[in-house]
Amino acid sequence: MEDMFRFADDFGPARIIHICRPSLALKAIVVIDNTACGAGIGGVRMAPDVSVEECFRLARAMTWKNAAAGLPHGGGKSVIFGNPRMAGALKEQLIRAFADGIRDITDYIPGPDMGTDEQCMAWVKDEIGRAVGLPAALGGIPLDEIGATGFGLAACVDVASEFIGLDLKGARIAVQGFGAVGKHVALFLAQKGALLVAASDTGGTLADPSGLDVGALIALKEAGRSLNDHDKGSKLAADAILDIDCDIWIPAARPDVVRADNVSRLRTRLMVQGANIPCTPEAERALHERGVLVIPDFIANAGGVICASVESRGGTQRAAFDDIDERIRANVRAVLEESRRQKALPRAAAVALAERRVRAAMQTRRWR
Repeated sequence: MEDMFRFADDFGPARIIHICRPSLALKAIVVIDNTACGAGIGGVRMAPDVSVEECFRLARAMTWKNAAAGLPHGGGKSVIFGNPRMAGALKEQLIRAFADGIRDITDYIPGPDMGTDEQCMAWVKDEIGRAVGLPAALGGIPLDEIGATGFGLAACVDVASEFIGLDLKGARIAVQGFGAVGKHVALFLAQKGALLVAASDTGGTLADPSGLDVGALIALKEAGRSLNDHDKGSKLAADAILDIDCDIWIPAARPDVVRADNVSRLRTRLMVQGANIPCTPEAERALHERGVLVIPDFIANAGGVICASVESRGGTQRAAFDDIDERIRANVRAVLEESRRQKALPRAAAVALAERRVRAAMQTRRWR
């Protein structure tokens, strides 16, 4: 109950649920933030150091993300305490136990997130008949496999670059977190003529001002190896990605990687947030004051949830890509135009847009 009071405002959270199965070493948290627009949809994150606060912040980001994208869904999120690289059989047991724990939380639709994937969602679906981001073999649109979030980020970059007069052909990009999201946005932007000059994973940062071979790096990661196993480029510490001189910096890893104590190290013109809540408010404000354009997470990285929403309605992969492209381009343009008119941070303009949509939906709902 203290968690509820600590985070509560006009929008939520509606519920914070703790799930514990000691015999299976399962400890998880589910936050249903706001369901005025529909059942909450949001990923299942697995990491050893997640928390109630992180789960709430991610759920609130999903409320704004779904509303801003005009989706018929509210915001929710769940976190499982654990090492996502645990043995496959143990992970399946844990995910299935988690699924059983959310069986009766019918206003929450789980999807993949950091530490979980399509296979995990297949186990959830098998247990409770409710999940998105499923493998294609089960009739799903495997959003990580096709790079739905990365595709949306590339569309976002395309629009945002116009506002700062940046030509994508030859633009230098740095990606923090070369995983499911990071590798795909690098690939889609490379196809537009951009140059990947640095990328990082848990093993370190790989940098080359003349450009890295995106395809080779993706093959390396898919083989289960680190970027630093690549035979070209400079091998640097993981946090050296902050120091890379680039035009576009894309965080696609954990929350709060850019903070007041390290924001001064960034040397970029545009930040497009591939991760959820990758910047503290102080850092985002400092970047804005320096003239760096920051596209907030719930606007930029909505491709995955848009894809999941299309899947939940029985849509096709082609329909998902079309919907992602249309919605993200329109929202980025609307937010940046409003930000320019109001001389406000893009996040403030984006939150105002999402709030208006959620409040309008709340007016139509019966209290209970």
